[in-house]
Amino acid sequence: MHRRSLVKGAGIAGVLAASAAPAVHAQPAIRWRLASSFPKSLDTIYGAAEVFAERVKALSGGKFEVSVHAAGELVPAFGVVDAVQSGTVEIAHTAAYYFFGKNECFAIGCTIPFGLNSRQMTAWMYEGNGLKLMREFYADYNIVNLPGGNTGAQMGGWYRKEIKSLADIKGLKMRIGGYAGMVLERMGGVPQNIPGGEVYQALEKGTLDAAEWVGPYDDEKLGFFRVAPHYYYPGWWEGGPQLDFYINDKAHNALSSEFKAIVAAAASEAHITMQARYDAKNPAALKKLVGQGAKLKSFSPDVMREAFKHAEALGAEISAKNPAWKKIYSDYTSFRADQNLWFRFAEASFDRFMQAQKF
Repeated sequence: MHRRSLVKGAGIAGVLAASAAPAVHAQPAIRWRLASSFPKSLDTIYGAAEVFAERVKALSGGKFEVSVHAAGELVPAFGVVDAVQSGTVEIAHTAAYYFFGKNECFAIGCTIPFGLNSRQMTAWMYEGNGLKLMREFYADYNIVNLPGGNTGAQMGGWYRKEIKSLADIKGLKMRIGGYAGMVLERMGGVPQNIPGGEVYQALEKGTLDAAEWVGPYDDEKLGFFRVAPHYYYPGWWEGGPQLDFYINDKAHNALSSEFKAIVAAAASEAHITMQARYDAKNPAALKKLVGQGAKLKSFSPDVMREAFKHAEALGAEISAKNPAWKKIYSDYTSFRADQNLWFRFAEASFDRFMQAQKF
């Protein structure tokens, strides 16, 4: 063959070979393990991690797989921060306020009493300074965080007796923890840390007077209405609790830019899906609970005002002793003020009108 023809043919073959190669072909396969803080029975919360894993695999053409493990399979529910920090697992899905005891700042990454609602929290994270500020904080724990869902405003829990006034809070033994538990204690209540599996029996025996959980869809499965029929709202301590994906920083930094983008996109889809599932499932569950005997009641204005007063005072006290909290909390509360100034007009007035209509 003529030398010029040989070179020309080789060049065409090289171009064809390059154009046929898939975009992720040169990247090695990635396998991550995800430790969830939730049991599989909580399909809305646990399911968000499954949505994440499914999207990562699909978007990467099967080159990036994440196995999802329920609480206790790899590490305990409350051991996920330590596991991610040490690199025992590459990623976790959890509620940041579980780790309030490590540092109060964790709570702001999820929810604090009288905090942002779910839409406002998403706005603070993606368009405000939330993601930036929380990433700076989480860097001390070798964590890169991504929003991973929201339950929306939660219910105020199940009570054996009615809460008619502030006097009924005094001595109230309630399953509630973290920041909210500290607020309840300042109001005269007695916060209790009891595993979820023991709550029903404790309510039945009177060891507990009340217990908070999530909302109708999750609460209905637990049967609390049988032993504590008074179902109060709103859960002033959880106006918009956000879940998070915690990623080990070394594992995240080792990803290609394409895989990092896939992880971020999959987390965003899981974030939206979790809220949508709760909003879709809660109405029917609430109707079912009422049909089974649950007695819906709202907290009195006095109870709400007293809780708000103590929550704000506690936030200021933590600011005085925790510089990291002060930095994040200051930005958070400033954003909260602007958001509520806006929401009181178009959003709230539209909602009030629509919710007063009969369909």
